[in-house]
Amino acid sequence: MQISDYIPAINSVRNVLDMAFVFIIVYVVLRLLRGTRAVPTVVGLVLLFLLYWLAVAQELSTLEFVLRYAVVYVGFAIIVLFQSEIRQALIYFANRLRFPLLRKQRGQFGGSIFDEIVLAVTTLASEKTGALIVIERNVGLRNFVDAGVQLDARVSYDLLVTIFNPSTPLHDGAVIVQNERVAAASVFLPLTKNPEISRELGTRHRAAIGITEGSDAISIVVSEETGAITFVEGGSVRRSVDPTQLRKLVLEAMGMPAAHEKREQTKTMKEAETELTAG
Repeated sequence: MQISDYIPAINSVRNVLDMAFVFIIVYVVLRLLRGTRAVPTVVGLVLLFLLYWLAVAQELSTLEFVLRYAVVYVGFAIIVLFQSEIRQALIYFANRLRFPLLRKQRGQFGGSIFDEIVLAVTTLASEKTGALIVIERNVGLRNFVDAGVQLDARVSYDLLVTIFNPSTPLHDGAVIVQNERVAAASVFLPLTKNPEISRELGTRHRAAIGITEGSDAISIVVSEETGAITFVEGGSVRRSVDPTQLRKLVLEAMGMPAAHEKREQTKTMKEAETELTAG
């Protein structure tokens, strides 16, 4: 059998892989665009390309001429219109394809750090004191930290409650937690431009959503009107969560098992050790 006999099979496998990669990319892009302001624009672009195809097929020379030169600027228009969506897509791919040697470990904080944050948020919620806490993950927030009041202080219950006290000058804005420390306070964040967001959400909630759309950070918001706690990750909003749910969501987002999961793991290990000893 000659090598040439294998060529059709190789081409077939290559074609399947080619189609699979295209399908995956299109699927991921559609998931990222779903529910955003980009959907109507994408529909408009599709209709524009269909119109161009019709002009070519029916030999409508004037329309074809206009659309041909219009298409040249479509790429620039996409970059301008879809800045946040493109950034979110790149972050999405980077978080799933990052190399172990280049990434930061998401479970870099100790559990006690998150307990301090949850306890502070619970107290602020009970007092209906507005608050916004952003926890950095893999994408750096240095540009926002530099624009705020830099503290570089260890995360603690007392510090967070004091910062958001309405009588202090730092209460207005967000707190950014970075590497187990409060990196900055009174940080002003970009607001989300998603038209699907409920009108009931104010500026603080829109800022919490906006920072998670442009990075992989997570946000915790305390409503000044109702005292309700909101958790935001990747532009997705979880409203009216209780302290137990909040702790679980934060630990999961940071890649750390919850306390009961740790106990189960410890129990399983002890049972395995007992069986080995008995054997």
